[in-house]
Amino acid sequence: MTNQGTGPDLADRIHGGWLGRIAGNMLGKPVEQGEVWTRERIDGYLRRAAALPLTDYLPEPADPHDGAVLRPEWRRCVRGRVDGSCRDDDVDYAILGLHLLETHGFGFSTEQVGDLWLLRLPYLQTFTAERAAYRNLAAGLKPPLTATYDNPYQEWIGALIRADVYGWTCPGDPSRAAGLARRDAVLSHTGNGVYGAMFAAALIAAAFAAREVREALEAGLAVVPASSRLARAVRRVMSLHASRLSWEETLTTVSAETAGLGWIHTVPNAAVLTAGLLYGDGDFTRTIALTVRGGLDTDSNGATAGSVAGVLTGAAAIPAQWSEPLRDTVRSAVFGFDGVRISALAERTLRLAAVGP
Repeated sequence: MTNQGTGPDLADRIHGGWLGRIAGNMLGKPVEQGEVWTRERIDGYLRRAAALPLTDYLPEPADPHDGAVLRPEWRRCVRGRVDGSCRDDDVDYAILGLHLLETHGFGFSTEQVGDLWLLRLPYLQTFTAERAAYRNLAAGLKPPLTATYDNPYQEWIGALIRADVYGWTCPGDPSRAAGLARRDAVLSHTGNGVYGAMFAAALIAAAFAAREVREALEAGLAVVPASSRLARAVRRVMSLHASRLSWEETLTTVSAETAGLGWIHTVPNAAVLTAGLLYGDGDFTRTIALTVRGGLDTDSNGATAGSVAGVLTGAAAIPAQWSEPLRDTVRSAVFGFDGVRISALAERTLRLAAVGP
């Protein structure tokens, strides 16, 4: 899979990936608390606000009680109030990954990933597996021990959210993208946590050449062990979709089968992401809306779905209600990048993609 010349040009598709990631993240951010904001509760919120089908950022809460349990950042993420992106780790890691490749090239080491975290990323802006790995780095531990020592989050979603830049810079080459993502992921994750990063990177790389979403998903599955729980969950969603079950029925089935893993675990979130991509069927708005309505880690899943959909459509085809409120501006905790232009990040990514290995 190397053909990347169909559809929008490469620059537009990389820009679409960045815009899609940021818009999807902003869409899901207010309801990012999976044990509270279940799929049913999210849809109830939208019904009360007369916002189904969802075609824009989340509406302001119609019920004061809803406002009290949304994420505190909701006032900067709901429709009519978005003015540039909010800071979020789902975007910080994409920026940090870009800086890593600019600094060390495609031959970077896992140790160099850790060094950049310590230099560029504030400790209190890391969470779960990344915070455990950061603490281990500061204590002098080296990879892969940074991922395994006193880290109960090794299979959570953190490594998956760091993978986009490897897909954007390896357009049409999912195997290479997965290898880069793996080298980054093993700093903090093991098992399905690493497979999630490899899957996401390959999926995004494949989206540059795929004729349809399912083809990109197949390419993502090809880089992870078929017997892994992640691969089985993704395959299960693909099978249910092919059998013409509704989106709701598919998620109900898979949610029951992955119950007990927790709302930040990679496996159930990969299932929600896969369902959003398949039932969204290449339509940007429908893809990110369904993915966020699927619940669990809504901002992370919305970001990855937006990245894939943005690559498939290109920036020029992303509806204005998603892109214009972002004001081409990113807020970031990564030192030296706060306030950078989204278009500038896309241009820098394009230069790396054009250079290749």
